[in-house]
Amino acid sequence: MSESAPAEVEHPRLTERLTVAYSPCPNDTFVFHAWAHGLVPGATAPEVTFADIDITNGLAERGELDVLKISYAALPWVLDEYVLLPCGGALGRGCGPLVLTGPDAPADPAELAGKVVAVPSERSTAYLLFRLWAAKAVPGGLGEIRVLPFHEIMPAVRDGRVDAGLVIHEARFTYGQYGLRCLADMGEAWEADTGLPIPLGAIVARRSLGRERLLGLAESLRTSVRMAWDDPAASRGYVLAHSQEMDPAVAEQHIGLYVNEFTADLGESGHAAVRGLLTRAAAEGLVPAVAPDALAFPG
Repeated sequence: MSESAPAEVEHPRLTERLTVAYSPCPNDTFVFHAWAHGLVPGATAPEVTFADIDITNGLAERGELDVLKISYAALPWVLDEYVLLPCGGALGRGCGPLVLTGPDAPADPAELAGKVVAVPSERSTAYLLFRLWAAKAVPGGLGEIRVLPFHEIMPAVRDGRVDAGLVIHEARFTYGQYGLRCLADMGEAWEADTGLPIPLGAIVARRSLGRERLLGLAESLRTSVRMAWDDPAASRGYVLAHSQEMDPAVAEQHIGLYVNEFTADLGESGHAAVRGLLTRAAAEGLVPAVAPDALAFPG
């Protein structure tokens, strides 16, 4: 007599058309491709808005959409209205922001004291990691922090308009083209200090959706991730169409770096990394304190 297969777990269907915002970066379009195109069984395709993460942070703070990709640094300001989903975001190892300088700049981070540093946002995970690093590495204190659009930072460092720049994402692969060098890797510093993965981007959803719909949403997003892994070619056109003329090889490197096991499930170490970042940042006065149970997802 043959042994019967174990029964599959039934998850709530996501039949409501939700509004979602995420960036046009390859990791986001790769992760969301299947759900955005109505390919996830039992899940209605959402209404998608593309926006850089600085904009999605603001959308979340104003409570304007159902589901958003935001910086982990923005979580303390939105947790009253939004819940952190346990999947879909960006954490990892060896994928942290970089501090770049010109080729003739001093190699000692302490020399950044009093200097002008360009950053993509002051409400970003990259900025929190940078400030936590600088508190130890630049004892003389930073000078002016200048917020610039991401694509303007490397040219500004190259042209000497700023002394250093904090960069993220594909800049890890392209900064050499600008004649720049890496002064410090914020991810390496974080991992050496904590042993934890680097928390970068979070997926949040309205708490008012309720437990059943949130469970269905999390399962749909997790399925979207798995479908992207199972058939990477299916999302390639969507990824490249939104990757701002990025070289396809760089786009693949980008996905390989930022889409990993933590994208499918934050897990214990992922949650520990998020709590660790926000606790340390709150101690430095960079973000409001977060209650111990604020990151819990309805199970």
